Amino acid sequence: MTQPDLASLPITAFEDVATLSARRSARWRPGLAAMQGKALHSEIFASSREAAGAGAALALALDDWRCAPRADGQEAEDRRGVLWVQTREAARLGGRPYRAGLPQDLQGRVIHVLAEKAEDALFALEEGLRCRELAFVIGEVAGNPKALDFTASRRLTLTAQKHGVPLFLLRIDATRDLSSARMRWDVTCAPSAAPEWNAQAPGDPAWKAELFRARSHAPGEWILAEKDAQLTAGKTRENADRAVANWTAGLQHRRMPRRA
Repeated sequence: MTQPDLASLPITAFEDVATLSARRSARWRPGLAAMQGKALHSEIFASSREAAGAGAALALALDDWRCAPRADGQEAEDRRGVLWVQTREAARLGGRPYRAGLPQDLQGRVIHVLAEKAEDALFALEEGLRCRELAFVIGEVAGNPKALDFTASRRLTLTAQKHGVPLFLLRIDATRDLSSARMRWDVTCAPSAAPEWNAQAPGDPAWKAELFRARSHAPGEWILAEKDAQLTAGKTRENADRAVANWTAGLQHRRMPRRA
């Protein structure tokens, strides 16, 4: 097989690839909503045996909510409500939201909807995304229902983008299928850090989270944790991060010099 003649390729081809590579290499991190805006449609895959998914979905939602800049004319404090939609099967597997366990600034804002079927839950989610008086929407669906196909996922994405209301959809005991979600996570439990003052007390929540698909970021794995109402992320795959960096450096090295 003959090798392509790199000199014959247009310079713009190398520049476009290098620009795309640099953009993809901008890794996800907590607080990114302050610069890039909210992640308007995210999916979080989790097992019902660990009960980690709802906490992780809420932590990601709160990170975007607290870090996103306030637009001109908006109040300094976001007083909007939060819609939490569950199918009955999802509630059976993971339980319902417990008000006393929610962050204090959310305890009086959550509107809970319990849907009998996935079709009803998708309808409630889409109607919630149309309401700009909601700060964000959390959904919980068990398994891979037929109603949640790519077309339905696309409808949720477009509605979230049109009205600017983020959706964090928890997929309980589901397999990875087609979706138009902008960010897709796989989450499991992780050991908490030891409490500073009481060794017998439970530590802050922590999750091992894999971002396996994202429109604007390279995949990666992190240990997510909440401390003092802030989301933190520690790396778990140093070798993978180094490989991505080397791949980017290699592309930049291959860029052809401009002709005079």
